[in-house]
Amino acid sequence: MAKKKSGYKRMKKQEPAVLTMRFAPITVPANGISTETLDISQCASLLNRRFYRQGINWAVAGIKILASSGDSSNRAEGYVSINKLPSTWVMANSWMKSFSAWQRMNREALAETESVRPKFLDFKIYADSVHHSAGYGDNLLPASGQGGVAAPGEWESSKMIVPKSNGTDDVSSFEVIATGASYPGVGASGFNAVSAIEGYAASRGLPNILDPNTPDDSRDASGTNPENWMAALFNDGTEQTDVVLSDMTLENNLAPYPFENDGVNTDTMYPNGANQLVGLQFHDDSYITSSTIGGHTRLKGGQFPCGLMRINVINTTPEASIDYSIQVDLVPGSHRGYLCETMTEM
Repeated sequence: MAKKKSGYKRMKKQEPAVLTMRFAPITVPANGISTETLDISQCASLLNRRFYRQGINWAVAGIKILASSGDSSNRAEGYVSINKLPSTWVMANSWMKSFSAWQRMNREALAETESVRPKFLDFKIYADSVHHSAGYGDNLLPASGQGGVAAPGEWESSKMIVPKSNGTDDVSSFEVIATGASYPGVGASGFNAVSAIEGYAASRGLPNILDPNTPDDSRDASGTNPENWMAALFNDGTEQTDVVLSDMTLENNLAPYPFENDGVNTDTMYPNGANQLVGLQFHDDSYITSSTIGGHTRLKGGQFPCGLMRINVINTTPEASIDYSIQVDLVPGSHRGYLCETMTEM
């Protein structure tokens, strides 16, 4: 007699991974500002000695700021904010189109020399012009429980190699920033940058100036010989129909967001690009008050595209500095120990 199969399916074993990332203390002088960027994929690679691509939409359980002041009689106060790459279809599509262009460029170049393809080839971008100017060398790196900071491995930005249209073999090399305007200037690595969002915006069509683009005759539903005779068939007095049709043809015809050539704006208006809601997307903020100095300030978790996170701390006290450290808690899951998805699935 055949043995009856069990109805239970064995779950795939979850890989172990470090779920709490801690970073060394940072000092913000009196009336000063601290602007820090961390790359979760880079930190996870260091903490686990395992390669995590940057093109991951990371799930973060929560963020904690531990702040302290050296002078108990004069507690410092301040403000902390967290920004990130936008969790929008614009960012998802911009990243995907930039990634696809980069892949095609590499694929065509490696067509006859596939053997030279680097083992850890990965599409890595900067969050914005601030990140690009500082370079990956300024990224926050994880610290141990005893305070030692991890030594970095190779974490190189991707390049877009653009031929110059001057009939020569000259090329221009650019790095990629996710948000903001293209060509912000030469960054820490010596290269200028192009914007993923602006590149995507420039490659797409625009909404019609009027949608629908209705004929003028649509409003003529009265009189002896109305052009819009189908509407006139049901007139019980033309005043209401005329007013309604006038509203229908003159209102709600433009998209509820600004766009190039909409009658007002003359350039692309994609959110987090060069002209609309410029830069990173706001995630959360909190005040650091005299009651929280020496304690914890907790900020919410969420999704962080490409694992890029910006932490801004403003010290509003003119007499005392703030020392703060950051703790990021991740979520366990099936992607090599973490809950996340690839940017292609975002």
